[in-house]
Amino acid sequence: MYDLIIIGAGPAGLTAALYALRANKKVLVLEAKNYGGQIVNASNIENYPGIVSISGYDFATNLYNQVKKLNGEIVFETALRVTPSKKVLTNKNEYQAKAVIIATGALNRQLNIPHEQDFIGKGVSYCATCDGHFYKDKVVAINGGGNTALEDALYLSNIAQKVYLIHRREEFKGDLINVEKLKRQDNVEFILNSTITAINGEDNLSSIVVTNKEGQSKQIAVQGLFIAIGQDPKNEIFANVVDLNDKGYIISTDGVHTKTPGIYVAGDTRVKNLRQLTTAVGDGSEAATIAIKEMKKDLD
Repeated sequence: MYDLIIIGAGPAGLTAALYALRANKKVLVLEAKNYGGQIVNASNIENYPGIVSISGYDFATNLYNQVKKLNGEIVFETALRVTPSKKVLTNKNEYQAKAVIIATGALNRQLNIPHEQDFIGKGVSYCATCDGHFYKDKVVAINGGGNTALEDALYLSNIAQKVYLIHRREEFKGDLINVEKLKRQDNVEFILNSTITAINGEDNLSSIVVTNKEGQSKQIAVQGLFIAIGQDPKNEIFANVVDLNDKGYIISTDGVHTKTPGIYVAGDTRVKNLRQLTTAVGDGSEAATIAIKEMKKDLD
């Protein structure tokens, strides 16, 4: 019997584990792949308070080591199901807890073209607010047609020398007011009815190939490519104990509680306005603190 099982070893999950361990709770962290979540792909983090610059890998490793130093148990197994009684079934075992925190994050949708993975952190990014600063006075491209892509383009237009906004359709899905703002920016160019079909470079990204619906292609020199075509939270396996919105994110009444008593949520996997490292660790600390408080109340 564990006091707390945390599903996911990203910043939210590991922060929750850290807080619970410091409260002398018996904690199990389940992770399907590698610790750290998507932050490990960040070449540099420069927007985290109190840290001037640190690589995503170093940040995640420091947090992982903090948890291990407190004798936190981290097991690399895939969670398959959670029951209302707080039993967690994995691909290898079954575990029982007094409380469960779901902190599985969300996966960025990818273009799924050659070399995309090779250039992550070397010109390819999925977060303009995280990495935009590194492209001051450089030429960048953004791929997407929703509000995230439009907002990213507006943000980068104040930093980069030139911004190409590439969308596969003629019309944007995002708010018209943002489209109009972008049209007024001298350094923003729309490339519509087109998709990115190739990513080129040696050590770092140097150009992309864009192909329109007629099959005509052109190469564009860019130093940065920001892919903003959405995220997939992969929460279907928890649908029996939580409510999901139409995009698959977990709905919480207050950012922590789910519809099932004793099952909580933290980080990018929940419905929220801002998905950043700072909000992930904030979610983790709050979820663990509330879970511990309510655990104690149940004992009283």
